[in-house]
Amino acid sequence: MELIRMEQITKIYPGTIALDHVDFSLNEQEIVSLLGENGAGKTTLMKILYGMTAPTSGSIFFKGEPLKLKKPADAIEKGICMVHQHFMLVPAFTVTENIILGNEPGTGAFLSMKEARHKVERLIQQFHFNLDPDAKIEKLSVGEQQRVEILKVLYRKAEVIILDEPTAVLTPHEVNDLFAILQALREEGKTIIIITHKLKETKALADRVVVLRDGKLIQSDINPKKVTTQQLSEMMVGRQVNLSKRQPAANIGNICLCLKDLVVKEGGKERIKGISFEIHHGEILGIAGIEGNGQTQLIEALTGMCVPKRMELTVEDQAVKGDCKDFLEAGIGHIPEDRLSLGLVKEMTVKDNLILGYHRKKEFCSKGGFRLEKKILDRGNRLKQQFAIKAPNIGAAASSLSGGNQQKIIIARVFSQNPNVIIIAHPTRGVDIGAMEYIHQVMLNLRDQGAAILLISADLDEVRTLSDRLLVLYEGKIVSESLPGELSEVEMGLLMTGGHTMIEEGSHG
Repeated sequence: MELIRMEQITKIYPGTIALDHVDFSLNEQEIVSLLGENGAGKTTLMKILYGMTAPTSGSIFFKGEPLKLKKPADAIEKGICMVHQHFMLVPAFTVTENIILGNEPGTGAFLSMKEARHKVERLIQQFHFNLDPDAKIEKLSVGEQQRVEILKVLYRKAEVIILDEPTAVLTPHEVNDLFAILQALREEGKTIIIITHKLKETKALADRVVVLRDGKLIQSDINPKKVTTQQLSEMMVGRQVNLSKRQPAANIGNICLCLKDLVVKEGGKERIKGISFEIHHGEILGIAGIEGNGQTQLIEALTGMCVPKRMELTVEDQAVKGDCKDFLEAGIGHIPEDRLSLGLVKEMTVKDNLILGYHRKKEFCSKGGFRLEKKILDRGNRLKQQFAIKAPNIGAAASSLSGGNQQKIIIARVFSQNPNVIIIAHPTRGVDIGAMEYIHQVMLNLRDQGAAILLISADLDEVRTLSDRLLVLYEGKIVSESLPGELSEVEMGLLMTGGHTMIEEGSHG
């Protein structure tokens, strides 16, 4: 039975048609995957369904009746809830406290915590979520935090659950757990919409696939069992895309970066425990691991953002120490893991963000300290075109761009400087498949020109496809080194979750 129908939905922003007469329907008890590139209109369409944004024109029907949504509370009242990509949890609160926040049981000033906890416990048991209702959020893994977000919407009696990029930071094991949960929810009568870039997961989970491109509906009734991932990617991008083919390094050269005995202490605890490795010219060294196992501290040490307890670092046999400026001057480029807080000044224009950190270089600044505006403008326009940054113009504020296009600004800025070493964290997080293909190819081109690249990513497919050598980081230590293809995805996932200790214990037994 049809649950929701959105007819001829149009959304116009100044200078942009985000949605162009899109029809979208949803049936009871189905899992629908909403696919499309950044800027295709997926999130805008779902924000309209969730009452966060009003359409310029078009109609929404719920169970055959017209539906007017002025705010998310109106959608929640009808049982339409959204789990956002960036979790909205209070780290210091317990699982129960986060779930009931804004929807506390009891009357007046009296909160019935006992009743709330009992209700949360029943939900946890009903859906086999394997969570402690009294655990603090800050003590939970990313996958467990996501389960808390799903419990929040179930607590609010959600019938339709919208998930935005739900597997972006999960390990293969956590992805499988999530899929089992979503399939159980469907069996319980829930209807689920997943906004995702991941075609393999779409094929594994979805009952139906809907594809948007440039604000228009391309297809709305695709059976994922009857199409290949290649066909899906072509529908999304409008051309052939190739992501899965490995392109091994043809010419690995001498050692470019050498790291010895890195120890990083934070909050009285050792977060990195004596890491050593080298990266050669013409090589991509991949580091796989679940977030929170020392990746952030490793990146900060290699880019001058923190002072480690111990570290010997050389680039081209020259010792590197000091602050971020010294590390940039030593030829270390950096794509940060958090683009908004570390990669951009979002109030600044696209053209100014494209020179950020390099703005004192003589190509952008005269000896007297004056900006060379024509050169900055010419470079901005060239990089906007070269890296396919979707912006009205390079004078637009970075904050007005989608997340994927903000990421392209950072990548364009760093890659265009041709650094000797590039530290890249999650280069394609939140980036559509067309941009992903482009970013991967630019990384491979830079490698083949002799750059030494350290790739840190929570996306196992990405690390396994791009890396020439692979390390696994667990609790601040390197627990495995392998060549591509030596370890299966499942074996990698096990190592990422501490499986090496089980293997060691097995060998002692």
